[in-house]
Amino acid sequence: MIPYGRQSISEEDINAVVEVLRSDFLTQGNVLPHFEKVVADYVGAEFAVATNSATSALHLACMALGLQSGDRLWTSPITFVASSNCGLYCDAQVDFVDIDPRTYNISVDSLREKLRLAEVSGNLPKVLVAVHMCGQSCEMELIRALSKQYGFKIVEDASHAIGGKYQGDYIGNCKYSDITVFSFHPVKIVTTGEGGMALTNDSELAETMALLRSHGVTRDSAHMTKPSEGPWYYQQVKLGYNYRMTDIQAALGVSQMNRIEQFIFSRHAIAEYYDKHLSGLPIICPWQHPDSYSSYHLYIILLKPDFNNKDRKEVFEFLRNIGVGVNVHYIPVHTQPYYQSLGFQCGDFPEAESYYSRAISLPIFPGLTGDEQQLVVDAIYDAVAEE
Repeated sequence: MIPYGRQSISEEDINAVVEVLRSDFLTQGNVLPHFEKVVADYVGAEFAVATNSATSALHLACMALGLQSGDRLWTSPITFVASSNCGLYCDAQVDFVDIDPRTYNISVDSLREKLRLAEVSGNLPKVLVAVHMCGQSCEMELIRALSKQYGFKIVEDASHAIGGKYQGDYIGNCKYSDITVFSFHPVKIVTTGEGGMALTNDSELAETMALLRSHGVTRDSAHMTKPSEGPWYYQQVKLGYNYRMTDIQAALGVSQMNRIEQFIFSRHAIAEYYDKHLSGLPIICPWQHPDSYSSYHLYIILLKPDFNNKDRKEVFEFLRNIGVGVNVHYIPVHTQPYYQSLGFQCGDFPEAESYYSRAISLPIFPGLTGDEQQLVVDAIYDAVAEE
């Protein structure tokens, strides 16, 4: 079975991890801050806070921005549930903004109209989580302009997007946002096994996230309520969590970052191959906004609306049965049973639901060979062929 995604682990990666395993520190040593610096320098952000997952980083971002009971968080319905759950963790209310059918990201037109109505009703969001679906950036300059007009904070959920660019600059520089979050799950662009990172240009946000990442405990006398009692002394000054990343994970991340440009180049080459060889079929290949340079974490095709030969399930099962490990990203969050218990209903976000009914994620990862790419293409032809 060809999977839709797979990590790429080199001997250099293995040696980097082994070096940490043979060192004095497996966690909270010098490798973690080095990894944070490597990523921050790469994307052009001032500060980075590594975590044990992107979900944890999203939660830290919301807490650092002061999201709490009575506040609202908006995000896209086409994302993994973590993008909205982070708001619920803070006891905030969650809502969604329908997607642009071309990019699968938040529709700026829908966001603008929803904000206009929310201002009238007094229900404006405190935080917008802008999800860079598949690795393609949202229209951040326009979103930033709306944030200034309506007073909300922006978190870029760039879990798919490290190595991608917006308007020529690397995603993660926080030029148009308060905080950006990356994921280092095994199927993402670079991996630490499990892991995430929050980046910001605001020193206070970075300091708060770093504190909350480790139980809210500090050894910094500047944050203590009384003088230190000795070298052993610490204080818990906030209610935090154990969201720390280990040095073992960070070592893998540092090594992986050495190959990030190679990873992105390979993903683009595969996407270009698919674009060329799937044209003319009753499917829609991914559209790329001219301001965006996607990292191509995912390559998603849509069955055309007038394609009635087979439904999505038939095509999906055909591909799986012949060894092409396609997937679907994502089931709209508002249709999940938990969110329906909060009052959301099918039909609330029609563009997201239309997208979901037709979407199939094809295999794309650096180790995908030319023969495997051709196998995928041939399988798609067979899957959508007229009977």
